[in-house]
Amino acid sequence: MKKVYSIAFVVFSLFASAQISLAAKANLIFPTGSPSWQNIKGTVNQAIEGEGKNNVGFNAGLSLKISLPTSLFLMPELYYTNFKNEFTTSNTTFDIKSSRIDVPVLLGYNILGNTVGVFVGPVASYNLSKEDTFNDFNENARDNFTVGYQFGAQLEIKKLILNAKYEGAISKDSRNFINKVSGEEVRYDNRPNLFMVGVGYKF
Repeated sequence: MKKVYSIAFVVFSLFASAQISLAAKANLIFPTGSPSWQNIKGTVNQAIEGEGKNNVGFNAGLSLKISLPTSLFLMPELYYTNFKNEFTTSNTTFDIKSSRIDVPVLLGYNILGNTVGVFVGPVASYNLSKEDTFNDFNENARDNFTVGYQFGAQLEIKKLILNAKYEGAISKDSRNFINKVSGEEVRYDNRPNLFMVGVGYKF
């Protein structure tokens, strides 16, 4: 029990002496590469893969920076994220809007004091988008919770923050669109890789 109290005291002391800052951040989102679309023609065993059209999105939220020993820092964040992708097949255009809550938990390292820092870590996402209907196609969104990873860098100039980061996918956000008349199926992975660049303000 004494060891538990000792560890708890050390952890509490570290956080009590740590410098903590809160910032509001907003980013432009650029999906990279082409999302995975696969059009399956009815009951025939024939799949046709196609490329969708990416659109610029955005996110906005809060970022907490907690200083740790030896120039390290912990940066948990909370964002509302929105972007979309378009794909046309069988005379139907699928205009997929992605709305989700993102929670990155990033471990960083200060290169030049608190001015320049690099970071990396996982990001958990919860899908807020409802299932849509396009002509005779009904959507089946199977994965509401997905996981990715992020890495990037940020520059702090007094209260102004400039940052850029890349997000990759660990798990897929698999969706099916079923034509209720013909039985044709369109499959789509709605978690593309993303490049983000934005600004922030420290309170």
